[in-house]
Amino acid sequence: MEVPAQDLPARVRIHEVGPRDGLQNEKATVPTAVKAEFVHRLADAGLTTIEATSFVHPTWVPQLADAAELYPLVRDLHDRRGVALPVLVPNERGLDRALALGARRLAVFASVTESFARANLNRTVDESLAMFAPVVARAKSGAHGTVHVRGYLSMCFGDPWEGPVPVARVVRVCRALLEMGCDELSLGDTIGVATPGHVLALLAELNEEGVPTDRIGVHFHDTYGQALANTLAALQHGVTTVDASAGGLGGCPFAKSATGNLATEDLVWMLTGLGIETGVDLGRLTATSRWMADRLGRPSPSRTVRALTGSPADPTPEDPTGRTDPERPTGPTDPKEQQS
Repeated sequence: MEVPAQDLPARVRIHEVGPRDGLQNEKATVPTAVKAEFVHRLADAGLTTIEATSFVHPTWVPQLADAAELYPLVRDLHDRRGVALPVLVPNERGLDRALALGARRLAVFASVTESFARANLNRTVDESLAMFAPVVARAKSGAHGTVHVRGYLSMCFGDPWEGPVPVARVVRVCRALLEMGCDELSLGDTIGVATPGHVLALLAELNEEGVPTDRIGVHFHDTYGQALANTLAALQHGVTTVDASAGGLGGCPFAKSATGNLATEDLVWMLTGLGIETGVDLGRLTATSRWMADRLGRPSPSRTVRALTGSPADPTPEDPTGRTDPERPTGPTDPKEQQS
């Protein structure tokens, strides 16, 4: 019997990062057509915010060098179905490329720590914020219509070079991004060291410093198996936007200790069991992640995908056209079916 969850939101918006953050660290190049189909399949599963790609220099993230070719292949999802398709832009040059292709949801990627700012952007924290300021200002100028800007913050809980991160540093960068015009923030546990208590402490401090909860999303990695627990803590604090990656894909090319993102399927399974709406069809989503795992040639890291699809090592047969059409998982795809 399902027990209604107390002090939790009725609905959560999942910010799907699989096509960008999930694939960016893949060594073998994923064909542009496969990436485009991945985005379309995710939309068909009910995800309404799908981070499509990144307009960074190919030298830094070779996997996403096809951003200009990919975006037109998925733009119809926004134009016809209203699916939000955020793209990462590191500087004004990336901004120009994204806007020219019709992107209307953008993201900048800031670091809370000096070490990671150097590793990721070859700049100090202050220098990186100065680089983002004109990007956000131009995006919000109105010259291109309504443009939504998200500010990512990496290393909010721990840094592989510097260790634990003081809350005050996170607060400082959050306030700087909001002041320059970001509509939303995503707090990243880049190396997966956060605990629920740390999450609650950071969110409480942000509120005390004038950063409202409704402007915050959370982005957890599962290095220590705490991603779902951390998410639940954030939900209890009032957060309603959670980043996740289909199949648990992803890491970080600039932080080798960063393991996979929170799997979208694992998140949906938990939220459904709590009676929280997501609008996501877990069966379709699981089939999509299994399909992508076959394309990548390895099992999905997601526990839910593995549980619902049986042996993950068995490849799904392809039809003569080369397209895989995996069957819907045969096991239960709703945690309520498991309850008694």
